[in-house]
Amino acid sequence: MPRGSLALTGVTGQLGAKVLARFAARQAPAVLLARNPSKVASTPGFEVRACDYADAQGARRALEGVDALLMVSGAETPDRVAQHTAFIDAAGSAGVQHLVYTSFFGAAPDAAFTLARDHWVTEEHLRASGLAHTVLRDNLYADFLPMMTVDGAIRGPAGEGRVAAVAQDDIADVIVAVLDQPEEHVGETYDLTGPQALTLAEVAKMITEVTGRHTVYVPESPEEAYASRASYGAPDWQVDAWVSTYTAIAEGELDGVADAVPRLTGHPATSLRELLVRAGQAGSR
Repeated sequence: MPRGSLALTGVTGQLGAKVLARFAARQAPAVLLARNPSKVASTPGFEVRACDYADAQGARRALEGVDALLMVSGAETPDRVAQHTAFIDAAGSAGVQHLVYTSFFGAAPDAAFTLARDHWVTEEHLRASGLAHTVLRDNLYADFLPMMTVDGAIRGPAGEGRVAAVAQDDIADVIVAVLDQPEEHVGETYDLTGPQALTLAEVAKMITEVTGRHTVYVPESPEEAYASRASYGAPDWQVDAWVSTYTAIAEGELDGVADAVPRLTGHPATSLRELLVRAGQAGSR
C-alpha cells in the first residue's frame, strides 16, 4: 500500500459509518479497520482489514502503510483504557503519522461522568506517545437525547444543568475536515458542541413540540436513579456510567457552547430542533 493512506476505525458504528459515507461520496479511498470485517458494508475502492484494539500485534499489522488514522473510541468495557493504549502503541510502532481520537467533552481525571475519566487517561497516553495527534472532545450526542425517553419521560439526576449536545453529522464533518489537512491540526484539542446548551426539561419540551410525542423530564436523586436502573441487571461500572451522565449535566460539566463545529466545517452547528425535524422527515419517507 502506498504511503499517504488513510485508515478509519468504528465504521460499523453510527459515527464511523457517517464518516465512511462522506469519504465514499467523494470517492476518497481509505482502509477500513473492523474487529469483524464481515460486518463492514461493501464499499467499492475501500480495503477492509481485521483489527482489534486489544490485539496490539494484529493492529500493528493492520496499520502498516497508514499515515492518517481515525481512532473512534472503543465500545464501553471495563478494559477500554487498556485497549485504547495498546492500539495507540500499535499505531506508533506501525509508523502512523497522525492520529485523530474521538474523546469526550470535559475529559478529566476527576470528571463526574465516569467514562470521561477513561478518555482523559487515553488522551494522556496519546500525548506521551509522541504521535502527532488531534483530539475531538464530543459532547453528548444530540441524536441520543430522544432515546433517553422511556414511557414518555426522561428520568435522571440532571437537575437544572445544561447539555450542549452535538449532532453526529456535525462530528463526522469535523473529522473529515481534520483528516483532509491533518498538518493544520497537530496537537489541537477541539470541543465539539451543538449551538445551544439545554436543560433536560427543555429537551423534553422540544421533543414534544417537534414529534408530537408528549415527553417530560422527571428529576431523580442519584439514589433514585440507581434504584430505577437496578432491574436491568447491568454491571456496577455500567450503571455508574449511566447515572453519572446525568450527574455530569447537573454539575455543569456538559454546559458551554464551543465554536469548533462552525469554524472547522464552515456551516452552523445543528440544533436539536433541526435534528428532530430531519429525523421526522426521514422517518416519514
